[in-house]
Amino acid sequence: MIHIAETLSIRTVEGFLAPNEIERLNRVMDDALGSLGRDRYGTARRTTIHEIPGHSPAQAQEVYEPAGRIEMTEIPHEATTLLDQALKRHMAAITRTLPSVTGHRPWTYLEYGVGQYVTPHADGIAPDPLAWPRQIAAATVTLTDSHYAGGAFYVETTGSNVAWSTEEAPTESGYAPGMRFIPDGTDMASPWFHTMPRTRWSVAPTPGTLVVFGSQLVHGTEPVRTGRVRKLLTLFVSE
Repeated sequence: MIHIAETLSIRTVEGFLAPNEIERLNRVMDDALGSLGRDRYGTARRTTIHEIPGHSPAQAQEVYEPAGRIEMTEIPHEATTLLDQALKRHMAAITRTLPSVTGHRPWTYLEYGVGQYVTPHADGIAPDPLAWPRQIAAATVTLTDSHYAGGAFYVETTGSNVAWSTEEAPTESGYAPGMRFIPDGTDMASPWFHTMPRTRWSVAPTPGTLVVFGSQLVHGTEPVRTGRVRKLLTLFVSE
């Protein structure tokens, strides 16, 4: 049974990647980006992993990443293999607080330069909370090993009832009793989200630390002040 606490949890796995693995991934991603990659996957990109009902991908980019970012959804096999091996090593630590997780979606590479950030939002149990597989949480690991400032990851909590559906999940739907869902549009495109009171909790994890956060937890990143922040992202699912 999937419990609401899983979708609102946050935890870290320190040492998810060893220093030599971080170095190797940085090298692999440098090769993948090449001389033109930062334009192709940055300013010239016309797609996004984020979706907003009734909005185009370009409009979703404006809402979620108003200053832009690099986003690569098909990363080299060498990088995927290394990351999947790390997941296998640490899966017991992950499922200790996310017991319903049985797998994950492909990895995505993200990179933020000076002034770039992602606005607060919640992913949701996309695309349909009553269909399988169900998205339980997301996870990011920072690769950056050079000096940078800003770009902290944060989550936002609230006691507001506006953030929740009025109806509980149907019985025998695979959820624990009392399960409720955040509404579509839990992002800066929704006027109700702008005015909903929230409390922000920020953290700057060391390179190689995996940060795992529930799919119904509001999150974002602060603007990078100097340098670049490089991350890899995956989504944990219950199949």
